[in-house]
Amino acid sequence: MGDVLRLVEEVTLLLRRDEDLAFTHVPTLSLRYGLAGAVLMDLAIENRIDTDLERLAVTDPTPVGDELLDPTLAEIAASDGHDTRHWLEQTAARADEIHAGVLERLIDRGVLERRQRSSKRLFGSVRSEVIDGEARRDVRVRVMSALLGDDIPDPRDVMLVCLADACGAFGELLARGEFADVIPRLEQLRKLELIGRAVFEAIEDSQVAMAASMMHHVV
Repeated sequence: MGDVLRLVEEVTLLLRRDEDLAFTHVPTLSLRYGLAGAVLMDLAIENRIDTDLERLAVTDPTPVGDELLDPTLAEIAASDGHDTRHWLEQTAARADEIHAGVLERLIDRGVLERRQRSSKRLFGSVRSEVIDGEARRDVRVRVMSALLGDDIPDPRDVMLVCLADACGAFGELLARGEFADVIPRLEQLRKLELIGRAVFEAIEDSQVAMAASMMHHVV
């Protein structure tokens, strides 16, 4: 498989269904925020950015040398300073481009194989299938170990759990009835990851806003 996968690559594998490798039944907006959050987390792993409750700041503007991450890093470095939510919104606007780049990279790595090109739609420009099941199994095993264990997990695994949680993916990753049992653990892990918490809140706020808009139109 080669080099270690980026978090944005791992979450893409994690959120794909077993049967046809389309995305799980997760709302498009959630997927956009999930990919955006993964990009910011990858920049944090590379020690390029740091976050607190009020601000996301560049600590090292040197390009990573990764086309999935460097456009966001350059945009943050050129700004006057904003919070994590702002940069989630900005990066989510590039979700189609990011996802296409992730798929091409996974194909180049031999993790995915191009099957055919489908009609151009969100997250659907490249049809692919997994040919390296080990990479995908590794991601899922790490996530489930972090979720079901008692110890504090590796920070990278906490990030993956938070992204899957924010996107609502555990409804498919867990058997029916198991989700309620892990809610206390999820709440514990959310407190460890500022970017993950921001993704969760952004998705939650968007869902509330959409529900309110629908109610307004019904009334």
